Amino acid sequence: MASRHLARSIALQSLYEWDFYGKKVDIKEITERNIEKFGGGFDEAGFVREIIKGVIENIETLDNIISKSAPERPLEQLASIDRNILRIGLYELLYSDKKKVPSKVAINEAIELAKGFGGENSGSFINGVLGSVYSVYQDIKGISSEEEASREVEKKLKRKIKIT
Repeated sequence: MASRHLARSIALQSLYEWDFYGKKVDIKEITERNIEKFGGGFDEAGFVREIIKGVIENIETLDNIISKSAPERPLEQLASIDRNILRIGLYELLYSDKKKVPSKVAINEAIELAKGFGGENSGSFINGVLGSVYSVYQDIKGISSEEEASREVEKKLKRKIKIT
């Protein structure tokens, strides 16, 4: 398994556990335990921490985008594994340095996580949500403020999927 893919897998396992316990456990402790247990001294521990930190810092925006782009599946009814794969994929798609993680890599990696950890239809569901967000993102990527970009994504997603 490539080290970046392994890093995403460890981040997913950590976020899943944190989410499972209602976000009432120490995510740093979970992350460090999972890095030690599953990473085996690999050189991407910083990438695991970066993903988790980014997801947690932006969780409200990420969850809002998930809710707007998949209204037929309320956030709280999504499988926890799918919810956290979407959070990671969206974080990488919208917030990460594109030189480090190109958008298409972020989407493909999220789909691979869904195939490996999710249910039978998780891969196509993740692909659909991230594909929708990516197409909207392409329209607004010149906007400089994250807050303004987030509002614009939400507006465009509402129009695209006809949310009233």
